[in-house]
Amino acid sequence: MNKKTIRDIDLKNKRVFVRVDFNVPLSKTPDAAGNCAVADDTRIRAALPTIEYLIKQNAKLILASHLGRPKGVEAKSSLAPAAKRLGELLKKNVSLAPDCVGAEVEKRAMALKSGDVLLLENVRFHAEEEKNDAAFAKQLAALAEVYVNDAFGSAHRAHASTEGIAKHLPAVAGFLMEKELEYLAGAVTNPAHPFVAILGGAKISDKIGVIENLLTQADKILIGGGMANTFFKAQGIKVADSLVEDASLETAKKLMEKAKGKIVLPVDAALGDKFDKDAHVKTVKVSDGVPDGWRILDIGSETVNQFAKEIKGAKLIVWNGPMGVFEFPNFAKGTNAVAKLLAESGATTVIGGGESVAAVEGAGLAAKMSHISTGGGASLELLEGKFLPGVAALMEK
Repeated sequence: MNKKTIRDIDLKNKRVFVRVDFNVPLSKTPDAAGNCAVADDTRIRAALPTIEYLIKQNAKLILASHLGRPKGVEAKSSLAPAAKRLGELLKKNVSLAPDCVGAEVEKRAMALKSGDVLLLENVRFHAEEEKNDAAFAKQLAALAEVYVNDAFGSAHRAHASTEGIAKHLPAVAGFLMEKELEYLAGAVTNPAHPFVAILGGAKISDKIGVIENLLTQADKILIGGGMANTFFKAQGIKVADSLVEDASLETAKKLMEKAKGKIVLPVDAALGDKFDKDAHVKTVKVSDGVPDGWRILDIGSETVNQFAKEIKGAKLIVWNGPMGVFEFPNFAKGTNAVAKLLAESGATTVIGGGESVAAVEGAGLAAKMSHISTGGGASLELLEGKFLPGVAALMEK
């Protein structure tokens, strides 16, 4: 971690612009007043250490985030529910600005007293945010004296509030950003060995770069989920109605050759006769192929045993992507079993964002993991060894 953090800068009585990631799911049904509530406050809670530290430093906090993908100003994408939830967690008033730029917002920012918290309205209500418009970034910067990026989930995007603003203010990382970088960047730059990576999810195409980068770092890469099917078909194994990326078959072959035994694929699979929670279930050996009319929807118990042997003695385990269609209880067994293996492994365990987080939380094992990433796309790009614009923009130590 060679970037300056909020520990390395004077924050007392200063207006501090904090880019947080409050892109949280909201309840589907509004209350009697027509307001939706935050359905999952994980990302808001993850920002609390930074926010509470800044309050203790007597800073004047100006928080900014996006929510969803609005086309202009949309009531359903307002950050009002996030402001309400943050206020409840902090046990203090968090006011919501009517916008993120403009005269009224500037007036509110300048009137802040030490320890006050102001949340700006959704930065994506302005198209200039995603365009990283220089003038818009300058308007955001004019609100504050220091910039803090604590939004790891958006660090892979060069937007006005994640990268452009850092050109105008002293820019440092918050505690969540620091933690994410230490665990995830550490996994691909200086991992403890034996290092085992577990990759799942539907598509191999999303993770080609991740696999290639991890082949240079990890001792073993265990593959499950829909992406394993493409590897099976590339080896000539019959997969029937299973999800396969035919365009990636050649890539799968090349990765297996390059891996020289590092890639470990499932040996058995739980099949469904349709893509449905009520599908009939049967387990087959992968080498026997999948019968017509069936599809692979989870790894089987023999694979779990095989993965347990590979994990035994590991010092570091990074997991990204479920082992099956874990939304269907009949096909969540493999994912839950892998979560249990990690919880009992004694290794440093890093859950790389996205659906893996939901899987670990669903299994009730989140507290047993060393680190759970808040950024799906950002964590994947970091594991791929990619440059993250929101991190690169911060000051070096």
